[in-house]
Amino acid sequence: MVGIYLGDTPKVDKWLLHVDGSPTIQGSGAGVVVTSHHGKDLEFAAKFGFKASNNEEEYEALLIGMKIAHGVGARHLVAYSDSQLVVKQVEGTYEAKEEKMIQYPQQITKLRTSSESFQLTQIPREENINADCISKLVSSLDDCRTRHITIQYLPEPKAPLVVQAISFAEN
Repeated sequence: MVGIYLGDTPKVDKWLLHVDGSPTIQGSGAGVVVTSHHGKDLEFAAKFGFKASNNEEEYEALLIGMKIAHGVGARHLVAYSDSQLVVKQVEGTYEAKEEKMIQYPQQITKLRTSSESFQLTQIPREENINADCISKLVSSLDDCRTRHITIQYLPEPKAPLVVQAISFAEN
């Protein structure tokens, strides 16, 4: 088990996963934020090249996030989604009826076995802002197959606005 042991109680290195799907007129996509046990965020956006329902987008985001988390070495994963349906179907409280929707919880269950521990929790949309913003950004793009987007935060203007009076001379 990965972690530090304090007496008889093991301290595990938990990773966090926030996921969200987003439909727009331009298409749909997913936003994923994986936070390491050291507090570093890995943000990922996926633009879907297929038509997906809102629930499918949410499941796709969770599957993508779980695969990324596993790929970077997360063995103890705490996942968060604002989709009540996804969380309840994965925990078995709600039953999926359509064949396509039955497959999603089954895939999540298979991926769970690659982790030493996994927990999925529903959170309010307001607590899922980063994943939500990423999903909305990517789903709003018409075509992002060749794009590499760098996002920069500007705490203040780079060039202060200078306003000068202009006088017009009459002839």
